[in-house]
Amino acid sequence: MDTMRDRFAPVVSRLLDDDPRVAVVLAEIGRDGFADAQLRHPERVINVGIREQLLVGAGAGLALTGMRPIVHTFASFLVERPFEQVKLDLGHQDVGAVLVSAAASFDWPAGGFTHMAPGDVALLDTLDGWTVHVPGHPDEAETLLRHAVAAGDDKVYVRLSVQSNAEARPVDGARFHTVREGRSGVVVAVGPMLDNVLAATEGLDVTVLYATTVRPFDTDALRAATRAAGTDVVLVEPYLAGTSTTAANDALADVPHRVLGLGVGRAELRRYGTITDHLTAHGLDPRALRERIGGFLGG
Repeated sequence: MDTMRDRFAPVVSRLLDDDPRVAVVLAEIGRDGFADAQLRHPERVINVGIREQLLVGAGAGLALTGMRPIVHTFASFLVERPFEQVKLDLGHQDVGAVLVSAAASFDWPAGGFTHMAPGDVALLDTLDGWTVHVPGHPDEAETLLRHAVAAGDDKVYVRLSVQSNAEARPVDGARFHTVREGRSGVVVAVGPMLDNVLAATEGLDVTVLYATTVRPFDTDALRAATRAAGTDVVLVEPYLAGTSTTAANDALADVPHRVLGLGVGRAELRRYGTITDHLTAHGLDPRALRERIGGFLGG
């Protein structure tokens, strides 16, 4: 099966053909996937080299002219390194773009911590007005990419990963979807965490919500789920643990509740290993998730 990133260039190349507003801005990473598109649209496929601050600034400049820029590189180079440009060139100037990342939290462990970005969504949470999509399957990535480009002039972040669930689920770019219903708690599985969550909660009397659009946070879906399953909530996110606990707490502010945020820990793992090693070390494999979810809900 192809990965989300494998799907990225073909989908965006078709969007370049279909919509004269669309432009792609790259910083070396991913340029080979757009070789043919660049021949067809040389003025709308732009490679700025390894200058990530310029990457975002160029995208913002295109947006100021009325274009719909798609800006792409690894997450650590797209959100963390040029954060000032994301904050000012896009946010302060009130223009939109579609930021599409790769490498996620630890998709390329051999690249080391410079190529990891478990804090990307939390960092964007310090800014106003961002939509954040976290697909869990290549088909979902394609759907959400198309939603993002079609979203007027909104600021949208699409977080691609090589981690994937076995099958795609219906996604609409807005709502959480109920995958399993229970009466003893709610577990929100974000993007590629769904399969591990389903394996971890097999036989447990819990509701599982699937989230591929995490900002805006789907308050209505969480509140509806807690009316039947109770107000103990576990969030399982493929990035920094606790990123969405504030959003869940705000959603349930008027009722007594408990929230547990599971995800990537803050401690840097300096023996980089494999993706599976990282999932295990952060307690995101099915066995560890079952212990942590069962212990919280059972308590």
